Amino acid sequence: MDDPLSSDTLRGRTGENRIAHWLLLDVDRWLLAGILSVATFATFVGLGAIALPFREAVENGTPIDTAFQALIAAILTGVTLVVSINQLVLSQELGRLGDQYTWMDEAMTYRSDAEELFGRVGPPDPAQFLQELVKTSSDRAEALREAVADTDDDALRERAERLVENVCRNSDEIRSQLETSQFGEFGVLRSGLNYNYSWKIYAVRRLRDEHGETLDEEQLAAFDGLIDSLTMFGPALEHFKSLYFQWELVHLTRSILYAGLPGVIAATATVLYLDPELVPGATLGVDNIVWVVSASGTIALLPFFLLAVYVLRIATVSKRTGSLGPFILRRAERTEAIDWDE
Repeated sequence: MDDPLSSDTLRGRTGENRIAHWLLLDVDRWLLAGILSVATFATFVGLGAIALPFREAVENGTPIDTAFQALIAAILTGVTLVVSINQLVLSQELGRLGDQYTWMDEAMTYRSDAEELFGRVGPPDPAQFLQELVKTSSDRAEALREAVADTDDDALRERAERLVENVCRNSDEIRSQLETSQFGEFGVLRSGLNYNYSWKIYAVRRLRDEHGETLDEEQLAAFDGLIDSLTMFGPALEHFKSLYFQWELVHLTRSILYAGLPGVIAATATVLYLDPELVPGATLGVDNIVWVVSASGTIALLPFFLLAVYVLRIATVSKRTGSLGPFILRRAERTEAIDWDE
């Protein structure tokens, strides 16, 4: 998880509770769906233990049949909807030759621009590419520190020092996180979200503007170099975020299909074959019929739990990356470490 002492990481900037952050972003989606399933099963069993006439209700058939028939219809509709969304996402990858060529040309242009910053051919792996971007930003921040080290403007030197320390510390954090991340996992995107490049761009541009009269050409070039390296990070992060969302939607579709079939079977079997006489007795003081109905209902609800946890993370990431570039949509994205007015 993020270092809680760092104000630049996503959790550090938002001040979000560790558990809430873990549930929204970090935890494996199947594990979270399993936690929801266990909680639902326990709730069903608890309610069934309290509802004394439950066996009579099952014998009458009406409430149980109605509930599970609705679940069957909901599962089939939900699976169809998710598969349709997946087809829509995949259709974006199908295009004419000219469209594919344009996309390839734009991607190569971006890589060429980035490699001018690197001074060499950039790595093909997304995690390593982001590592190289933040390393370049750190190197150029150090170059800025050296460029203003001999200035007579004490305020410029102090502010630049704070800025450089922030950029270098945050860059070291991100590079460390990316070392163990592979694309397809959330770790790559999470590490990118921990780098608040938009606020850094604003801080560098503001520092250059407020002290522009005292800067020489070498110092101006150092400022521009740092801005260029930070600016290249945004498009890369947004591109990898789009690819990650496509992967997540594909994983969601596959997960819904995996969970939907057992859910339909369990709900259908409950409607067709459940007979209270086949499950007599009680376990742990709870009627066995309650255990059976609770288990069947939980299995039938699993596809909806999976849908909820996947969409929850996608929506959380989308909300926290709603702007590309130097615009700061939320106060939480700012950091006092480089705001000299705070």
